[in-house]
Amino acid sequence: MVRGFLILDFGSQYTQVIARRLRDLGYYSEISAYDISVDEIKKKNPFGIILSGGPQSVYDENSPRRDILELGKLKPLLGICYGFQMMVHQTGGKVETSPYREYGRKVLNWKKKFRGGDLIQKVWMSHGDVATHVPPEFQVLAETSHHPAVIQSDRMLGVQFHPEVFHSERGEEIFHEFAEMCQAQPQWNANSMLEEISQFVRSQVKEGEKVLCALSGGVDSTVVATLLHKILKPDQLQCVFVDTGLLRDREAEEVMAAYSELHLPVVKVDASEVFLNALSGVTDPERKRKIIGQKFIEVFDQKVKELKTHFTWLAQGTLYPDVIESVSLHGTSVTIKSHHNVGGLPEKMHLKVLEPVRFLFKDEVRKIGDELQVPHPILYRHPFPGPGLAIRILGAVNSENLEILRKADRVFIDYLKENNLYSEIWQAFCVLLPVQSVGVQGDSRTYDSVLALRAVTSRDGMTADWYDFDLHHLREVSARITNQVKGINRITYDVTSKPPATIEWE
Repeated sequence: MVRGFLILDFGSQYTQVIARRLRDLGYYSEISAYDISVDEIKKKNPFGIILSGGPQSVYDENSPRRDILELGKLKPLLGICYGFQMMVHQTGGKVETSPYREYGRKVLNWKKKFRGGDLIQKVWMSHGDVATHVPPEFQVLAETSHHPAVIQSDRMLGVQFHPEVFHSERGEEIFHEFAEMCQAQPQWNANSMLEEISQFVRSQVKEGEKVLCALSGGVDSTVVATLLHKILKPDQLQCVFVDTGLLRDREAEEVMAAYSELHLPVVKVDASEVFLNALSGVTDPERKRKIIGQKFIEVFDQKVKELKTHFTWLAQGTLYPDVIESVSLHGTSVTIKSHHNVGGLPEKMHLKVLEPVRFLFKDEVRKIGDELQVPHPILYRHPFPGPGLAIRILGAVNSENLEILRKADRVFIDYLKENNLYSEIWQAFCVLLPVQSVGVQGDSRTYDSVLALRAVTSRDGMTADWYDFDLHHLREVSARITNQVKGINRITYDVTSKPPATIEWE
C-alpha cells in the first residue's frame, strides 16, 4: 500500500471529504475508527495522523477521545474542529461552550501571512465549543473575532474551521502545511492507483483461478471488468450482464456495444419478463428493491450454472465510501440496498469476493477508467440506481409505464447533451408520478400522467443541490416531452436539495 495519511474518525459528517481533499492534492489517505490501536497505527506507518471533527464536546463524559500526547509521539498531528479542541483540552489549554456559536461561512484573521495568502480568509465553521486558552507551546496563527482558530507547535497543527470543505477558501494550504511538517511528498495519481490495484489483484488471484464479474453497465463494474481483463489471462475472466428490462432507452444495446469495444468476455441474459412478472402490482419501494435483488441473484446464479465453469472469485465494484461506513464512529452502516454489489451472491455461490477498487472514491475510479481507455459515454454517464427505472416509477411497474418513462428520459437527456448541460449536472432523470391531471391537447381533454424532472449538482452524492436551469431550458424540455411522449400532459421540476430530500424519489 502507498504510504499516506491516517484519518481518525470521531464522527464528523466531513471525514470522507478530508480523505478526498488529500487525495486530490496527491496524498494518499486512509480512514480508521478513532479507537484504532497504537500497534495498528505503527503497522500502517502513516506520514501523519489527522483527527477529524465530531458532534460531541471534549468535556462530555462519554465523548470519544484519544491520548493526544501518545499519538503525538508516534507521528505529527493535525486536529480539525473537534480534533482541534481535543488537542487543546489535553495539552493544558481550555475549551468551553461559547455564547457565539459559529455555523457556516466566517472570517478568519491571520496574525501574519500564511503561505503567502491574504490576512483575511473566509472559512466554513460548524461548532459550539471554542478554545478559550491555548497551551504555551502553541503559537496562535489566526483567530476569528471570538476565539483562536489556527494554532501550531513543533509536532501539532490545529484548526477550528473545516479546511476540507469546498466553501473554505485556501483550505488546501492547511493540508500542504501539515504535509511539510510530516515531510510527505505527493505521489497519489492515476498511475500509482493503477499499479496499486494491479498488485492487489495479482496477490489475490492465483494461477488457474477463474473470476466471475457481474456487469450492470455502470462505471464501477465496467472499470473493474476492464481492469481484470487487462491484468488476468484471457481464460480467467468471465462477465455476465443481466438485462432486467428496467434500464433506460436502448441502454442494454449501448452497454453491450461498449463492452464489445473493450473486448470484454461478456454473456448477456435477457430477463425482462422475469423481473416484470415479479414486480406486477408492487408499489412499495422497499419491496421493489428486495424483489429485484432476489431475482437478480436467481437469474445470475442460473446463468453461471449454465456456463459449467468452476469460479473461485466474484468481482465487485465496492468503493471506499462503502468500506468506511463499516468502521465509522457510529458502528455499522445502515443496511446496504439488496441490489448493490450483487448482494447475497457470495454466500449462495460459495465464492470469495474480489474488490479491486475498494479503497478508491468514484472520481478516482473514473481516473483509472481513463487510464484504461474506457469509453467516455460509459465512464462519465450519470449515476443510475441498481433497481433501475423501477424506483423512478412511483407506483406500479409495468411495460406501459416503463415505455412512457423511457421516452421522456431520452428526450430530457438528449436535450441536456444537445445544449452542453449534461456534464455540468451530476445526475439528471425523470420520475413518473402516480398522479394524473386534466389537460388539453389537440383541442381534446386529456387525463394523463404527471412527470417530475430532477437534476442535481454534487461531487459524490453525499450532498446535492438542484440545478438552476435558465427558464428557457425548462420551457423547451417541457414542450418537447409533452409533444413527443404520449401519456404525459404535465411537467414539474424538483427544486429540493439533499438534505432534506434524497436524490432519487424512492
